[in-house]
Amino acid sequence: MSHFTLADRLSSLPPYLFAAIDKAKAEVAANGMDIISLGIGDPDLPTPEFIIEALYEGAKKPVNHQYPSYVGMPAYRQAVADWYKQRFDVDLDAQTEVVSLIGSKEGIAHFPLAYINPGDLALVATPNYPVYGVATEFAGGVVEYLPLLEENDFLVDLDAISNDTWAKAKMIFVCYPNNPTAATATKEFYDRLIEKAREFNVIVISDAAYTEIYYDPKNRPISIMECEHAKDVCIEFHSLSKTYNMTGWRVGMAVGNSDLVAGLGKIKENVDSGIFQAVQEAGIAALRHGEPHAEKFRAIYKERRDVVSAALNKAGIKHRVPDASFYLWCNVPEGNNSSEFVTNVLKQTGVVLTPGNGFGTPGEGYFRISLTVNNDLLEEAVSRISKL
Repeated sequence: MSHFTLADRLSSLPPYLFAAIDKAKAEVAANGMDIISLGIGDPDLPTPEFIIEALYEGAKKPVNHQYPSYVGMPAYRQAVADWYKQRFDVDLDAQTEVVSLIGSKEGIAHFPLAYINPGDLALVATPNYPVYGVATEFAGGVVEYLPLLEENDFLVDLDAISNDTWAKAKMIFVCYPNNPTAATATKEFYDRLIEKAREFNVIVISDAAYTEIYYDPKNRPISIMECEHAKDVCIEFHSLSKTYNMTGWRVGMAVGNSDLVAGLGKIKENVDSGIFQAVQEAGIAALRHGEPHAEKFRAIYKERRDVVSAALNKAGIKHRVPDASFYLWCNVPEGNNSSEFVTNVLKQTGVVLTPGNGFGTPGEGYFRISLTVNNDLLEEAVSRISKL
């Protein structure tokens, strides 16, 4: 049989974190261990029925079985613009400042191809969703990681970035509410970030997939697009996946600076054929009528958060109690590193956790819990961990 060598861009990649977790989980399950998976942020709650019904109705329309628009149906983009106005009081031109995505991961992964040339520098706040760095390197860029530290509330220390680094940088990736730490950003932070980006002509990429998973209605996460001058330098990626339990539907959006949105659109014209229009029609229904359902989901996640936090306190495991996202960022017990601890937990208890160092070097010493199973399983999982 012939042997084919992978391209350097693939052969140099570390294993994709969540694929590696799935592999380890399967190996333990094959040995008969009862698995409780708290590793991946994939909501277990069902997609609301009215969204499914909208998909069904859309799928019956012959016109929806033809090629869709690369950048999204006008009606879908308008629904995104309307939602941003209602939720964040942000005015968007649906034609020039909104583009549809086959899930936000697709858009984030493709965006560097539009603006990164070989050797260009991208700044990535870490611990981070792995796609930011991988996508930059696929485009031939160079990544400099910016540590998110507990003493700074896991916000980027903008003062620690030298003017020389700002001058070299082409873009900077941030994610708030943050995956994996669950930290949230303040308007003051965003304002300073935008000020620096405007000064040095740096693109700000905001991953805002978790803004709708929050626990205090008086303290809802903000969008960077709410800030003055955001449209000068920013593009924000969002998704229906977490808000409406639609991870498998693959539907999202990017909004912001019209040139940046257009640049991403040019990449999409050449690499995909858009979102199935029936899915877009379901997305419109979700954006227009989904808030009461999202509110119910938040109540469920809040109850789960409190259950896990109480169980972790009882077990003596230090952790952050999140204001947003459905993750808990926990300290690894003394005497362990992240990978050793998570591997030991999986093999001895069948509980799948995510090692903090899998998100980047500053994640060492932490592990992440996803609140994506019911209360009984969450309590059982922490109980098993506490007996180690």
